[in-house]
Amino acid sequence: MTGPLEWTRRRFLGNGAAAGAALGLGLQGSRGWAQGSANDKVVVAVMGVRSRGLGMAHEFAKLQNTEVKTVCDVDSTYLAKAQDVVAAAQGFAPATEADVRRVLEDPDVDALVVAAPDHWHAPVTLMALAAGKHVYLEKPCSHNPREGELLVEAQRRHPRVVVHMGNQRRSWPGVVRCIRRLREGMIGRVYFAKGWYANNRGSIGRGQAAAVPEHLDWELWQGPAPRTTYRDNVHPYNWHWFERWGTGEALNNGTHEIDVMRWALGADYPTRVTASGGRYHFDDDWEFPDTMVASFEFEGGLACTWEGRSCNNTPVEGWGRGVMIHGTEGTVLQVGNGYTAWANDQEQTLIEQVGEEDAGIADPTNTMSPNASLDGVHVERFLAAVRGGAATPSPIDEGHKSVLLCQLANIAWKTGRALRTDPASGRVLGDDEAMSLWGREYEPGWEPVV
Repeated sequence: MTGPLEWTRRRFLGNGAAAGAALGLGLQGSRGWAQGSANDKVVVAVMGVRSRGLGMAHEFAKLQNTEVKTVCDVDSTYLAKAQDVVAAAQGFAPATEADVRRVLEDPDVDALVVAAPDHWHAPVTLMALAAGKHVYLEKPCSHNPREGELLVEAQRRHPRVVVHMGNQRRSWPGVVRCIRRLREGMIGRVYFAKGWYANNRGSIGRGQAAAVPEHLDWELWQGPAPRTTYRDNVHPYNWHWFERWGTGEALNNGTHEIDVMRWALGADYPTRVTASGGRYHFDDDWEFPDTMVASFEFEGGLACTWEGRSCNNTPVEGWGRGVMIHGTEGTVLQVGNGYTAWANDQEQTLIEQVGEEDAGIADPTNTMSPNASLDGVHVERFLAAVRGGAATPSPIDEGHKSVLLCQLANIAWKTGRALRTDPASGRVLGDDEAMSLWGREYEPGWEPVV
C-alpha cells in the first residue's frame, strides 16, 4: 500500500484510532429508545455477581428509574461487595439471596439479569419466563443446542416478556454503523468473514477432590447439572473449561465475533460446519480446545471462519480479537467500536474509517451520558424493550443462531468430522453421534421445561 492509506490503515491497526474526521452515526440516542415510557420504573435482580454480573449490577443501578432490588449468588463472599457497588450507584443497598428461585417469586422484580455459569443460563431463563420476568441473558444463551431451541419456543409462547442476549456489539454504535454501511453496499456484495480471539491463559492443573468452602452452596451452584464431587480447580472461573458446566472458548469469547460475522453476512443457519484444533499447550483437566479453527458455510455462497487461541495471544492484524469482512469491492476490519474499510484495488484505497473516538461519541467509555459506559448502551436497549419503546436488538431467536454456530463447532471438533446441517433449523443431518450431543442430561428435578 502507498500514499495516505498506508499511513492511516497502519495507524488504525496499531492503536485502534482512526485518522480521518469523525463520522456521525445517524442513530437515535439512548433516550430515544424508550421515548414516552422512560419514566416506567424497572426493578431488576442480578444472578451471579462475582465479575461480569457485578459490572452489570452497576450498569443497571446507575440508571434513572431502574432499581437493583436483589443481588443473588451461591457464593456469599461476593454479596457484600455487590451491595456496596449497587449502593454507591443507586443510593441504597439491594437485598441478598442465594437461591434464584426465591428471587423469581418476588412480585416486585420485573427482570432478571443472568450472569451465572453457562449451565444455568437457559434453565433459569425458562423459569423466569414462566414467572413473567424479563431476562437480560449473558452469552451464551444456552449450554447446548437443545436448550437454545427451548428458549426460542418459550419466547414464542411468552411474546410479552423480553429475552435479550448479552451480545453487546448489537448495540455498539460503531458496529451498528458498520453493518448499516455494509447493507448500503460499502464493499459490494459481502461473501466471507474471518474472526479471531487470542489470549494467554495458563494451565488449570489437575483438580483434587476437596471440602466445599463454607461460603459456597455447591448444591445450588450445580443446579441443573448432574451432581459430582467438588474439586479445587472449578470455582470460581475454571468451570468454563469443563463440559458439565462450561462451553469452551468458542462460546466464552467466540460468540461475539461469530455473531458479528453472521450479522455482517446476513446469514442464518449453516449448511456445513468443520472444526479442527486441540488442547495443545497443557496436559491438565481442560476439556475443550485451546486452539480451534472453525469454518461455517451458508446458503447463497456465504462463509466465515473463526480462529480461537486461548493460550497464544499473538494478535491478528494488530488486534487480539476482531473481524475481517470481505466483499466483492472491498474489505472491512471491524474491531472494538470502530472499523476501517478499503477498496479491493491495487492501492487498497481507503473508503471509510471510524475509530473509537469517531463513532459519533466524544468519549468511547461514556456513550450515553456522563455516567454511562459502552455496554450501558445494550442495557438501555434492553430497558427500552421492557418498557415497550422499541424491539430488542438481541432477540433470543437471533442469539440462538449465533450461539448454535459455536456449539456446532464444538460438536464438529468432538466428533472429528464435518457436519452437514439443515439450513432451516441448524440441526445436524445424517449423523446420529453428532445429534447425541445436541442436548445433555440433567439432575433429576431440574429438567428445563417450556
